[in-house]
Amino acid sequence: MADTAFQIQYRDEFVAGFEDMQSRLRSTTVMEVMVKGNQATFLVADSGQATAVTRGVNGLIPARADTLSQPVAALSEWHDLVRKTGFNVFASQGDQNRIMQQTSMAVINRKIDDDIISQLDLAPYDTGAATTASLDLVIKAQVILGNFFVDLSDEDNLFAVVTPAFNGYMMQVREFASADYVDVKPFIGPALRVKRFAGFNWVVHPRLTGTGTVSEKCYFYHRNAIGHAVDKERLQSTVGYDDEQDYSWARVSAYMGSKLLQQTGVVQVLHDGSRYVAT
Repeated sequence: MADTAFQIQYRDEFVAGFEDMQSRLRSTTVMEVMVKGNQATFLVADSGQATAVTRGVNGLIPARADTLSQPVAALSEWHDLVRKTGFNVFASQGDQNRIMQQTSMAVINRKIDDDIISQLDLAPYDTGAATTASLDLVIKAQVILGNFFVDLSDEDNLFAVVTPAFNGYMMQVREFASADYVDVKPFIGPALRVKRFAGFNWVVHPRLTGTGTVSEKCYFYHRNAIGHAVDKERLQSTVGYDDEQDYSWARVSAYMGSKLLQQTGVVQVLHDGSRYVAT
């Protein structure tokens, strides 16, 4: 006869697995809220680098036209649907309905950023061959933007979207981490979602193209260089139950699209992040 009867206890509250749950990039774009239609047309207007003129010999001032371009973001529908039988919901550990809702929203949030990243990847201007992050590399990207007439004083609208490895190298740069140069001390307290340095709002993103390789694609850009359109009125996050088949479901749906609006407003920085990977 056994003298022990061990009991196994299962925690009712679930522990969220490690995955990207939120959109980091939507707030860095020019947002257009759609009302109806499958395309969002943005208007980019400038003088076309015109120069001042003097009167002609006929006494008239020569006229010119503004440069107007209309880049189009094509909207597509994106969905995530998760389904579980009534028995699985009943017999499984944790709040399965809440898990379905949470994971489904995470899938769509990731798609938002993937859509924006796909447009950033089209940017034609870069800082050259892949190297490791340094203050010189940051300044080079900043200067390239300045040479393209991007307003470098517009700090609220300038972003540096980098990989964890890029951020890791920068954490070892005295100017990046020192309280003498930044408002918030990065080595005190939790990791920050957005911090400001060298005139850019820094966003660390683990799903940029090539993350963890010798050719990570990081970006320095102005908000006006990238547009994102979404039908917020029809952004759906619904849950339901099917009586006939006895299953519960959760679905998140979004109609959205992104577009690179101005090539000169984005600088791609190729970065070698291969040293900082798990072995």
